[in-house]
Amino acid sequence: MAEDHATLSRAEAHGLRYAQELEGHLGWLDGFTSAALAVLAVASGIYTYLGVSSLLDDNGALSFFAAMAYSIAVSVGIFVFWSYLMRLLPAVRTIGARIGLVVSMIAGSLAIVAMSSWLNAAALAGAAAVEQHLARTVQDYQASLERTHSIAVSAQGLQRDVARARQSFEDLSEQEAGGQLSGLAGRGAVFRLLRQKSEELSALETQIASQTAPVEAAFAEGNAILSRMRALTVEPGAVEARSVLFSEEAVRLAGVITTLRQLSVAPLVERAARDLSASVVLPELDTLRGEQQATVASVLQVLGQRADTLRQAAEAVIAMPPPPDTTYTPVSAADAVILYAENFVPSWAGAIAIDLLPAVLVFIVAITQAAIRSGRGRAGVEDTLTMAEFRAALAAIRDVEIALQRAQPGDAARDTAPPKVQPLKAAPDD
Repeated sequence: MAEDHATLSRAEAHGLRYAQELEGHLGWLDGFTSAALAVLAVASGIYTYLGVSSLLDDNGALSFFAAMAYSIAVSVGIFVFWSYLMRLLPAVRTIGARIGLVVSMIAGSLAIVAMSSWLNAAALAGAAAVEQHLARTVQDYQASLERTHSIAVSAQGLQRDVARARQSFEDLSEQEAGGQLSGLAGRGAVFRLLRQKSEELSALETQIASQTAPVEAAFAEGNAILSRMRALTVEPGAVEARSVLFSEEAVRLAGVITTLRQLSVAPLVERAARDLSASVVLPELDTLRGEQQATVASVLQVLGQRADTLRQAAEAVIAMPPPPDTTYTPVSAADAVILYAENFVPSWAGAIAIDLLPAVLVFIVAITQAAIRSGRGRAGVEDTLTMAEFRAALAAIRDVEIALQRAQPGDAARDTAPPKVQPLKAAPDD
């Protein structure tokens, strides 16, 4: 049994050489692994400093030291965290210990993302994210302006309905003047009623027409403001200064949109249509002849129909859904990166990778250590000694023997001397 244990099979010898080769590689890589971790930690700390600086309003010395202290803490935390895992996770052998360290690594990775990665993303793509926010806001304002203008133009289109109703009453009044309606030529009660309503509609038509120029002027002013806002989104220079000018233009544009909403004449036409049939002044019916009474009744019926048509057209314009309220809200670079994260996936990937890349190295070392342990198999310590280590061990034994001989000279010393230590000999080859 002892001989079987001392003698390695060919496969076990091959595995031992494989393990020794991996150990050599790990020893060479371990020489600069700590330096690589330090570089990654420092790089992450630099971008974290830039991200923190974008969140601080004050640019004084206190803000500088605060951002510097935070970035240094992040760098040290990342370096220590991954150094612990790179040493401990590959070394543990039990399943429970491995699961515990993996859970700890996941929790630490989430903490690193929370305290560093999003700030790194803000440093990498913060300005572009703010510009994206400005561009989205311009699109929202443009849609709101165009929708408001469309409603106002639709309201101006009611002028044609009013003109058609006015023209019909004018034609009826001319027919009444010639006696074609009531059979009595002249300008009696029916004629005056028709003229009264045609004049009311003519005044409403003039009032609607007077709103056309203000509507177009407001729309042109809004487009001019939008052009300046678009230019601010792409101009060179610090995005913070451009955001201030953008905010001022947004306030002006909001005022123009409000004015454009107030210029809609649809509510005015709706009220006029309700008053069209309600405000009718007639003489006493007993003073009218039978033919005139029948004509007045017919005119009132036509008047009610025209009023309903105008009211329904105005209500259709009023029922048009207005654009949603658009308000520009300034955001910081960090908030903009989170708000538009789907548009900056590469930046987020780079920001997270610079913090979590050591996790790949941890798994590589863990896998390699497992392969080394598997290659060693049942080989003992004496089977893993290299020729240099074996020679060093023999030299150490000879030094011990010489030291013992010098410490106990003479026969008395020889009588009490400890037994002589025999040097190790290499096992003969099979």
